[in-house]
Amino acid sequence: AQAGVGAQIVHYLPDIPVMVLEYIHGETMSSARLREPAQIARIAAATRALHAGPAFANTFDMFRTMDFYLAIVHEHGFRIPDGYDDYVSVARRIEAALQARPLPLAPCNNDLLAENFIDDGARLRLVDYEYSGNNDPCFELGNICNENDFAPEQVEQLCAAYFGQASDALVARMWLYYCMSNIGWVLWGSIQNSISTIEFDFWGWTLTKWRKALDKVEAPEFGHWLDAV
Repeated sequence: AQAGVGAQIVHYLPDIPVMVLEYIHGETMSSARLREPAQIARIAAATRALHAGPAFANTFDMFRTMDFYLAIVHEHGFRIPDGYDDYVSVARRIEAALQARPLPLAPCNNDLLAENFIDDGARLRLVDYEYSGNNDPCFELGNICNENDFAPEQVEQLCAAYFGQASDALVARMWLYYCMSNIGWVLWGSIQNSISTIEFDFWGWTLTKWRKALDKVEAPEFGHWLDAV
């Protein structure tokens, strides 16, 4: 809220604990709406504002989150896609490449699927901070591109709108986090598939993420992304 994109906290009841949040009047966005050309600059403006705001108390690291989720699925014998364990080494290669020239961490939402954007008529507001924490801003951008099925040219456009340039290294960084977004959230879906009582096809959702991960990791560009960052 202090950054100008989240909902104001109206009241907090620490004993429960519950936050009462401001109601944001506006349109809940869809992936199709966010893919419209006019929205790219607005997405960049909203994320830049959040990332320039006060730091969060915690950090979010998809690599450590993957390790945490992986320990859970192995401990309980939860179902995961065939061949997933073989891709842990791929995640380690991605992590090593990204750590070669790290970017400063920024306060990120880390879960910006379309429904967490609200258009209040003037700007895009960002809601749902369950996974928020200080993170590489390119994870935020890559995750947005992943969740909303951005085409390659839209990935470059968002990079340019956010950073002022779509350099090879920055675009590659977004693509590698796009890959890690899928590799990590696959395990979240596997856990939900095993424990959730919600009427939702978590296994189908998980397999969609897994296919997207395989598609990018096995793409000819993957090696170039590793080198470019």
